[in-house]
Amino acid sequence: MNYVSFVFRSYFGLPREEADRLMLLVHNEGRAVVASGNREAMERHVSAMHGYGLRASITRADA
Repeated sequence: MNYVSFVFRSYFGLPREEADRLMLLVHNEGRAVVASGNREAMERHVSAMHGYGLRASITRADA
């Protein structure tokens, strides 16, 4: 869990409290929205998370 929080802080530049909150969402609910934006940017983020050894995917946000 510390590693996931570390990745969120180092890659996304999140403050510790937000990274820990998102990490707990992933731990307890199996997923969390960590970033949003255009598809190309999200694909880069997913690729980066895979590079850190984390599972990540893109889901279309419902408007």
